[in-house]
Amino acid sequence: MKISTKGEYGVRAMLELAMEYGEGPIPLKVIARRQGISEPYLEQLMAILRKAGLVQSVRGAQGGYELAQPPEKTPVGDIVRALEGPVAPMECVHNPTSLDACSQVTRCAVQVLWQRLAAKMNEVLDETSLADLVRETKRLQARAGGDVYSI
Repeated sequence: MKISTKGEYGVRAMLELAMEYGEGPIPLKVIARRQGISEPYLEQLMAILRKAGLVQSVRGAQGGYELAQPPEKTPVGDIVRALEGPVAPMECVHNPTSLDACSQVTRCAVQVLWQRLAAKMNEVLDETSLADLVRETKRLQARAGGDVYSI
């Protein structure tokens, strides 16, 4: 599985919200500018994240977006799955009964490998919270002496 720009930009936008958690909503144009993401594309991503219950939108002059829950309670896996769908390297892992899945799925030893890989990928994503990414960002900023928002 390769994470698309949808997942990458979504995690970066959520990290931006996590960095400012507790300070009120952040306007979409601010997130877009800081992360170098087009505002219309970011708007689409935030709509998906809002529908998934990961962000809240606030209307008005002081409006914008904020996390729906604290960064330590927001696993990166929830963000990636909301934007990308199931995290699995092969169709036969996340939907073995699909017509698109391999016809040998019931007797395929290689599928066990894909299942183990999917489990590890999900484990890393679910054990990493936005708070973990905030700490890492601050560590990198301190070391580099400036703003660093890479994941």
